Amino acid sequence: MDNTGFNWKYRLLCGLCAFLHFHASISAESTCKLKAKFNLNGYRNIDKKQVVVGGMFPVHRRIASANTNSSSVPLSLGCEGFNFRTFRWTQTMLFAIDEINKRTDLLPDTDLGYVIYDSCFTISKAVEGTLTYLTGQEEAVPNYRCGTGAPLAALVGAGGSDLSIATARILGLYYFPQVSYSSSCSVLDSKFQFPTFLRTIPNDVYQSEAMARLVLHFGWTWVGTIAADDDYGKYGIKAFKEQVEEAGVCISFSETLPKVSSPEDIQRIVETVVESTAKIIVVFSSDVDLSPLIQELIQHNVTNRTWIASEAWVTSALINQPGVSSLLGGTLGFGLKRAEIPGLQRHLLNIDPYSNPLTEEFWETAFNCTGGNASLSRAVRGVPEGLCSGQESLGKLNNTYSDVTQLRITYSVYKAVYTVAHALHNMEICEPGQGPFNNNSCADITKFEPWQLMYYLKNVWFHVPHTKEPLFFLDGDVDGYYDIINWQVKGDGEISYVTIGRFNSTAAPDAMMTINNASIVWNNDELETPRSVCSESCQPGTRKGIRQGEPVCCFDCIPCADGEISNATDARECIQCTEDYWSNAARDTCVPKTIEFLDFSEPLGITLIVISAVGALITLAVGMVFLVNLGTPLVRANDPILSFSLLFSLVVTFLSSIVFLGEPQPWSCMTSQVGLALGFSLCLSSIMGGSKSLSLSLSLTLSPTLIQAVACTVWLVILPPHPVKNTAAQNIKIILECDQGSVVFICCVFGYDILLALLAFVFSFIARKLEDNFRYEAKCLTFGMLVFFIVWSSFVPAYLSTRGKFMVAVQIFAILASSFGLLACIFLPKCYVLLVKPEFNTEDMMRPRSKPRDGTGTGTSASLATVATEVQATTGNVDY
Repeated sequence: MDNTGFNWKYRLLCGLCAFLHFHASISAESTCKLKAKFNLNGYRNIDKKQVVVGGMFPVHRRIASANTNSSSVPLSLGCEGFNFRTFRWTQTMLFAIDEINKRTDLLPDTDLGYVIYDSCFTISKAVEGTLTYLTGQEEAVPNYRCGTGAPLAALVGAGGSDLSIATARILGLYYFPQVSYSSSCSVLDSKFQFPTFLRTIPNDVYQSEAMARLVLHFGWTWVGTIAADDDYGKYGIKAFKEQVEEAGVCISFSETLPKVSSPEDIQRIVETVVESTAKIIVVFSSDVDLSPLIQELIQHNVTNRTWIASEAWVTSALINQPGVSSLLGGTLGFGLKRAEIPGLQRHLLNIDPYSNPLTEEFWETAFNCTGGNASLSRAVRGVPEGLCSGQESLGKLNNTYSDVTQLRITYSVYKAVYTVAHALHNMEICEPGQGPFNNNSCADITKFEPWQLMYYLKNVWFHVPHTKEPLFFLDGDVDGYYDIINWQVKGDGEISYVTIGRFNSTAAPDAMMTINNASIVWNNDELETPRSVCSESCQPGTRKGIRQGEPVCCFDCIPCADGEISNATDARECIQCTEDYWSNAARDTCVPKTIEFLDFSEPLGITLIVISAVGALITLAVGMVFLVNLGTPLVRANDPILSFSLLFSLVVTFLSSIVFLGEPQPWSCMTSQVGLALGFSLCLSSIMGGSKSLSLSLSLTLSPTLIQAVACTVWLVILPPHPVKNTAAQNIKIILECDQGSVVFICCVFGYDILLALLAFVFSFIARKLEDNFRYEAKCLTFGMLVFFIVWSSFVPAYLSTRGKFMVAVQIFAILASSFGLLACIFLPKCYVLLVKPEFNTEDMMRPRSKPRDGTGTGTSASLATVATEVQATTGNVDY
């Protein structure tokens, strides 16, 4: 369709709509009816302007309450709660447009106008302003623009994220550009839902990441979160929690601030903050929504908390009120890039209080006065008390409106206005035939379409005046750059905003955040970083024990079990030490186990060696005594060969006990067990041969020993004893011992010795009643075997109840005790006669004597009985 024809028809339709509107009461058939009147405040300057830029700012905090039971045409509610900070933003837009209009290098042929509305920090007011702006008249006619003035360029606004979401949905229907200065919610980056939305403030995706990095930087693992009940708060805190929880941080509590102040909800949040052990609280909210909670926390004297602030309230004067230092001192937050705007403060201080109803309200609120007739107020010198004169000095007013030390969102407003201006400038300087549209055409700046300006906005690139900051968009967003701000209490109790670090989303991951920890002052002027953990870290030597039903950051520290260690802080599991190692007392290091064996050099080993050597020497000495007295009747009467065989076996058993000492070696394991088995076998065979009533040949006496020797040889060939490391008997020790190789063989070998011992005991026990000269010899042998059995019967439980080297010691003691018992019982009476009573060592004394009928024992001259009788008489009637 031809554009000229379309514009003609469009204007005709608008005129018809206006005609029907004014004559609705006359014509009953009219279909264009006024449903409600909008009640909007703001600034307007569109006369003789080539292009109009829209603006929307939350100058008031809320909609005023009113009686809705009206008998007239509904009128939208007014606003209340004047906000000096956002009024400064409004004036910054006016200042920027005025500055642009005065420049000759930017839009030299175009004079910008403006239409600015107050959104009252409310979605409904933002929608009212958007519709009014689009239609060009106070009574909005959706889908039509009935005004005939300058084309609309773009909307700068509309304040909070919720407001911009509402306006962007409407503006997106017409592909009408919107440049936001303070709507950072991540949901707005969806170009499918918001195709014409751009912003000069970073996306909250960056801020959430920056907050998460800050928490992780200081090692806080237990934090609380508070978010406004809007998209800004919900999406911002959601992204933050996802990142920190993935890194192991736990959320102590998560509260939502009500949009409409509720004392019950505020009290509940205060109780949650007070009861929580979390010392770090992250707040994603606007200053308007947060202010009621801060006031209540001050009333409850809540201290010892560190607050993490989002950019929406980190430098807000609404929050930084007198008395907050005890609560918010030490706060860390993220502020937008700060800048100085030359000339802005002069503009702010030189406004005309009566140029506009909104300005007049500002003046009355700032100076707590009421206005009257403007001309009267200016003319009359003596102004009645309580009335504004218009001559009050803004310079003397301590107010956030004129404070230009923290121009952050204000600077973002400034950049947004210049963004629109530069896009219009690029449109204006387009040369025909070189344009970006069909057939390389250009748009006419006096009658362009919104989608044409949108092209230039998406591709704008310029340096912001005064700061020289480059500004361009990537899918409607700018880079994430924040100053990290610390609230520090000055000497006079006032809060100062000190920059202690920065976050830059374009830097390398490990260099995105830089913080000067030494410059931070925490709550109550503490210099030490606060701790915020649900449970203190588990030190090395312990592991985390999860508490059922509680976050993973809440745990118990459980000491590692014996043989296990943890050598790191907050270990989830303990590590088992390897076989040759054991945990130290602190359970943080595996140390080599103690090597244990009965050493020659230790006192117990030396004692056993001395005893063994003494036993062997005594046995040899007895042998020498017998050898010297070999031809005497006593020695000849006791079969010298068997006596020397018995003495030799005792020497073997005494010396074999020494082989049990020292670190086990293959040769010592085989020698000790085999030597002991053969020694006892020979000893018991000799006793058994000497205890028989009939004289047996030497070959018969040695047969049991030969059988034992064969069995031991087979044992050594097939499964010989060998040294092993016993790590199971005692946890902290490695016991070096001999593995017997085969349980079957060792049971057979020593079982055979037990059998020989039983036979020897039986034979000697029977032989004690014989009437020949062997009767008293048999009694000595019987008593010796009783000692042997008593010793080894006691040895078994003692051996089984000990561990390590003491098992060896018990075994050696048993060997020595049984050997000494046999030596003493068998040879002590004989040695007594040979050495002490040689007069009894005669043939006459050895001659047999008859046994009386009454059973009284009388010895024979040829038997040991005579000697025994004499020894008995001499030593106190001891019966051998």
